[in-house]
Formats: sequence, C-alpha cells, structure tokens
Amino acid sequence: MWWMTLWEQGWPSVQWGATISAALAAMCFDLRQRRIPNALTGPLLLAGVGMSFYVGGPAGLADAAAGCVVLALPYVLLFVFAGGGAGDAKLMGALGAWLGVVNGLIVLLAVALSGVVLGLGYAVVAGRFRDVLDGLRGIVVPILLAGKRLIGLRESRDMMPPRETMLTMPYAVAIFFGVCIAAGGSCLWHG
Repeated sequence: MWWMTLWEQGWPSVQWGATISAALAAMCFDLRQRRIPNALTGPLLLAGVGMSFYVGGPAGLADAAAGCVVLALPYVLLFVFAGGGAGDAKLMGALGAWLGVVNGLIVLLAVALSGVVLGLGYAVVAGRFRDVLDGLRGIVVPILLAGKRLIGLRESRDMMPPRETMLTMPYAVAIFFGVCIAAGGSCLWHG
C-alpha cells in the first residue's frame, strides 16, 4: 500500500507539522478577526497538493485531491445550508490535501467531535444552550427531509432558522483541537 511508504519516508512529521501549524494560525486569525484568510488557505492547499505529488507521484496527487474533497464537503454543505464559514470549508479542504483520505477521515471525525464539545460549551457560557438545541433541530430536520427527497433544497433552506439568530463561534478552534487529537492518535497508533 502506497501510504505505508509515505510513513517510512518520514512524511508524517512534515504532514502533521504543516497541518498543526496551519490550524494554529487559522485559530489565531479566527479568534482575533472571526475569519480565516485566503492568504493562509490558498498556499496551504497548493503546498499540500505539491508535497503529495512530490512524495507519492500520481497516487499521492489523487489522494490529496480526494482528501481535499472529503474534508471540505461537509463544511461546504454547512456553509450553503446552515450558515457555516467559508473559511472553515477552505481550511478543511487544504488540510485534506496534506492529509489524504485515510488521515483526513480521522481528522474529520476528531474535528466534528471537538466542534460538538466546544460548541455546546460555547452555548452554555453564552447562556443560549436551549436556543442552540432548537436551532440545531431547525437545521438537521430540513437537511434530512431534503436528503430523503421529501422536500426540495429551496424548501429546506426556507425551513431553517434565520442566520442572524444563530450563535456562531470561531470554529477554527475546533479544527485545531481536532487536528492535534488526530495527529496524536495517529502517531501513537503507528509508533
């Protein structure tokens, strides 16, 4: 399997170092400015694709492209349907280019779990826990109905709560913690 040779070539330290550093920088921007700049995500994406191709050739390039799509897609959907940040989607896609599909799926799970924990904590601190649960129901139900084709996409958007009433948080914090958890778990797993 080609990704095993990437581990043997010392790729993990570069791979995880780049993703942790980028997630840390994104978290700092998101906490200060409530945005993740394209000047971070664009070069990160290009460097991830380039490095994947350099190390893995065409297979590495394919893995980088697939990782980009797998990590970005859920956040693109959140951006389109639920008011998520476009910077979060671009950051996750760029991280996917560095991580590929296997490590990307681990990061996706760790980021999602970190996001849930941090989001619920953020809602409690803001005194809006009940509002967040109601808003979450207002987001999940229309998406599920649209997914089962019981309603159209336009109708599902109309059923969602207004974006200005949603509690938002700097999600790059969850991305950073998720990447760190995944990196630690991956390094422990591989020795």
